[in-house]
Amino acid sequence: MTRETTILIIDDDTDLRQALVEQFDLEPGFGGVGAANAAEGLAAAESEKPAVIVLDVSLPDMDGFDACRKLREQGVKAPIIMLTGAAQEEEHQVQGLDAGANDYVLKPFKFSVLLARIRAHLRSHEASEDAVYRIGPYEFRPSMRVLVDQTQKKVRLTDKETSILRYLYRSGEKPVGREELLREVWGYNSNVTTHTLETHIYRLRQKIEPDAQSPKLLITETGGYRLQV
Repeated sequence: MTRETTILIIDDDTDLRQALVEQFDLEPGFGGVGAANAAEGLAAAESEKPAVIVLDVSLPDMDGFDACRKLREQGVKAPIIMLTGAAQEEEHQVQGLDAGANDYVLKPFKFSVLLARIRAHLRSHEASEDAVYRIGPYEFRPSMRVLVDQTQKKVRLTDKETSILRYLYRSGEKPVGREELLREVWGYNSNVTTHTLETHIYRLRQKIEPDAQSPKLLITETGGYRLQV
């Protein structure tokens, strides 16, 4: 099972919101969370830490552009895709981008189109400096190659350590075999052996585990490893 990517849908159209939540729940690797207004959406963004936010322009308690600004002021770095009607397309596009949105989609739309936009923004976001993942007591910032603990102390990582953590994180609860991890992190290289991987795992545990002899985050499974986040 891969780690679930949460999509927050903020829209007062009950039928559309529920339909999108259900469709994301059915999509492998995704999960949907709905909010009927800006206040609920701001709270959900704080509690759920969504990977992407789909935000309607027209909300009952707040203008969607103001809600977008508040999300950014709240520290939300996730991509925000705004939903707008065709009649106001150009005007809303400019307002949305000015408010901090990443993209907009015209209503009515096909789910496949929205999903494709979301996947594209996820790929871009993961490669950006804004991508942050939670691993135990740490914030993992792969672009900066660091883990930041609750006291804001930084644990510096090598390129390979960063790649190991990122691949294990994306694999979720599924243990990753040593050969697979070698292939994904080092690529095809006949000179690299599982001993190389085990050495990197050992050094990584020295950095992130309170007791490297009894790891709680980077767990050894039969034939491989997984992250306990």
